[in-house]
Amino acid sequence: MSTRLPKFVKTLTESFLKLCKIKYYNYSPVSSVQKNFSFQTGDPLGPWSKESDGGSSIWGILHGSSKRTYTAEFNKRLKHTERGTVSMATAPGSRDPEQREVGSQFLITLGDGLDYLDGKALVFGKVVEGFDTLEKINNAFCDEKDRPLQDIRVRHTIILDDPFPDPDDLIIPPESPVPTPAQLATVRIADDEDLGEDMDEEAMDKLRRDREAKAQALTLEMLGDLPFAEVKPPENILFVCKLNPVTQDEDLDLIFSRFGKILSCEVIRDRKTGDSLQYAFIEFEEQKDCEQAYFKMQGVLIDDHRIHVDFSQSVSRLSDTWRTATNKKRSHGKGGFGGIAELEKRKQYRGADSGEKYERGYGMVFDRDDIRKSKKTESLGTRDRSRSPSRTTNDSKGYRDRDRVYTVPSKGKAPGRMYRD
Repeated sequence: MSTRLPKFVKTLTESFLKLCKIKYYNYSPVSSVQKNFSFQTGDPLGPWSKESDGGSSIWGILHGSSKRTYTAEFNKRLKHTERGTVSMATAPGSRDPEQREVGSQFLITLGDGLDYLDGKALVFGKVVEGFDTLEKINNAFCDEKDRPLQDIRVRHTIILDDPFPDPDDLIIPPESPVPTPAQLATVRIADDEDLGEDMDEEAMDKLRRDREAKAQALTLEMLGDLPFAEVKPPENILFVCKLNPVTQDEDLDLIFSRFGKILSCEVIRDRKTGDSLQYAFIEFEEQKDCEQAYFKMQGVLIDDHRIHVDFSQSVSRLSDTWRTATNKKRSHGKGGFGGIAELEKRKQYRGADSGEKYERGYGMVFDRDDIRKSKKTESLGTRDRSRSPSRTTNDSKGYRDRDRVYTVPSKGKAPGRMYRD
């Protein structure tokens, strides 16, 4: 794709040509595509990068950040009348909002008669060939922020004619430079990656989300919050939420145990008040029992609350197990990490798996110090052994699912009762 520049926009065209000459735009991403309107580029890192300064004029590169932008001078003769119009993006001045400033970012129109851009973007050229490229960019799949799902980047800039003399301190690279680490960090789906002709927008968005998830997991691994980036949550644990605050561990254990043997069942509570946070984790011995409970218990009415059931996505306990094993090895001078093979053997969330016998299997809210304190307090007889608050009523509890109504007798002598809608 090539452009033609008018002679009477001297300052702007000089900056643009010199930026192209020093390969400033190489690997710059197209930051936004608005179908049949315009697309924008010119920031070497893209506006979503934390390291981006938004781009700079050639004078900012040569003489410092104080010259990063310059005042835009609009020519009323130049308007966005046709497709392929090239114009510099402008922004209100930092000192005088009435004046607009120019840096390095520019846009190219993808439609005709876009007078909305007149007075906001500074026209300085037009596309004279390569309109098939414009059509491909116009049809690119984008997310909700108009960013292309697959990267579109400036590969090379070639100058056919430069009427302006080069400044003495202008350094022209002998060849196109390789992308910087900061630029590579902004890659979503590489622009040269072959995705296949049959990949639609939904599939491309899924691929993008998978890439971002893997990148985030790798970051957590580097920070020590995950044992390894590919760790997956156990497949035999259910996450249950929207619980009634009065629902206790024993209640859920009794209801869900009809699907199979339960290894642990815990309502997660506030570490200070002991109040229920209205969600729980239930660990089954067999994965098939967990799956059956998932399909049967969604929307079941428990203590007048209709619960939501899903498979657990937490790897907290696995990470705790890995960290405990690692710290033990280091303390004994053995060094090293637990490794994937050892971690796979420790998929259960029970405290017994880590060699410590707690009354509860989960370490989601309470850490080891909290448990030691609670055990010390219990030994003095100052509180009940259960973390769940005791219930004062002797009435039984009722549970309704899609097919049945359950009446569970209470431990007292009072007769049971059923809840109804």
